[in-house]
Amino acid sequence: MKVSYLKRIMASVLIICTVFYLISVPVVKAADNNDAAVYGNNYPIIMVHGCFGWGGNEPDGVYYWGGAESLTQKLTAKGYTVYSPSIGPVSSNWDRACELYAYIVGGVVDYGEAHSKEYGHARYGKTYPGVYKQIGTLDASGDIQKVHLIGHSMGGQTIRLLAQLLENGDANEVSSTTDGSISPLFTGGKSWISSIATIATPHDGSQEAHRQCGIEPLVHQFIASIAAIKGSNSVHLDNMNYDFKLDQWGLSREPGESYSDYYNKVINSNIWKETKDLSIWDLTPEGSRDFNSYVKAQNDIYYFSIACADTHEDQLTHFYVPNRNMNPLLLKSSIFMGMYTNNKNGEVPIDESWWQNDGVVSVISAMSPKVGSTDQTVNYTGTAVKGEWNYLGEFDNTDHIEVCAMKYDRSGIEQMYYNLADLLSKLTID
Repeated sequence: MKVSYLKRIMASVLIICTVFYLISVPVVKAADNNDAAVYGNNYPIIMVHGCFGWGGNEPDGVYYWGGAESLTQKLTAKGYTVYSPSIGPVSSNWDRACELYAYIVGGVVDYGEAHSKEYGHARYGKTYPGVYKQIGTLDASGDIQKVHLIGHSMGGQTIRLLAQLLENGDANEVSSTTDGSISPLFTGGKSWISSIATIATPHDGSQEAHRQCGIEPLVHQFIASIAAIKGSNSVHLDNMNYDFKLDQWGLSREPGESYSDYYNKVINSNIWKETKDLSIWDLTPEGSRDFNSYVKAQNDIYYFSIACADTHEDQLTHFYVPNRNMNPLLLKSSIFMGMYTNNKNGEVPIDESWWQNDGVVSVISAMSPKVGSTDQTVNYTGTAVKGEWNYLGEFDNTDHIEVCAMKYDRSGIEQMYYNLADLLSKLTID
């Protein structure tokens, strides 16, 4: 029997059926008093958006985390320290991780000497004031000040890469930067992250990437999703003043430049055809395979994952088809994913185990990195294991947009986040 992850029954123990082994695993118990839920581990929580995401309520009054109401504000009201950065919405995980580092510690974004030369964009980017400059220093108790990282969709890949760089640095950057200007991000030795939690993250990529061609269809889908959240058909990018944050590529909006000219400049740029240093490559199964071969689970970090599922097996065809509540914007992609297989030479094999999905990401991909990865996965049973993926189960009847937009099941989805924050606050501090 499959039970939604803390979706409708807030009992002491819930059971979730895992996707492949059909082993029931207990889910986190809800805090007895959610208005005083912060325990000993009170590190700040940083919530990182996915592809086409944003921080706060940038696009026309819509919150990425919460839709019409801010989830970060509600978590703050419960005693947690929460930040929601705004980083490159269509940039590569590497560039986004560099921006996330600068967002936390402050200063100019350094994309790396070696990386910038390899891909042909500027080495330095925007300047951030820093929201937690004391990270890595000792507090009054002598403990290293760390952070919890939560990532939705591509945000889960980005925070994994940040952990990889902080702990291990990057050999190419070290060998290529000989003038003393190397960013501390690339020198390693920084145990600054207490936990990583991913929600509907395509750890092994999404087969939907094999259907899409170029960036423009994704932009239109993004605009439509904002309109759906707002319940309006009049949402346009020029009204939102949406910033693609591609300054490193020379694609910033110039003074006096109309938004339509800026938009066309970005969409028609050759970078979408000439480089893999962008989200549209990282989110493919093949790009994720390359990513997973480099980015590993770190032994001193707690890793958690939650998958979303909004499909069911059709009894006639045995394909996976969307549930009735799925956002109409995701129906076409969900149907494609629910029946797609691939055995092309050199590409990641895709079989029926990939079919169950949330409209954008397969459940199997959201569980943990597997393709090209040596990471290990365990079913969470109440005691978290460091250095391995503690799978918290799947959140049923929830699509890829709804898990953040919360338009139809706000109370259930909010409770899931409250219980996740509660779990993080109880993790052991070394």
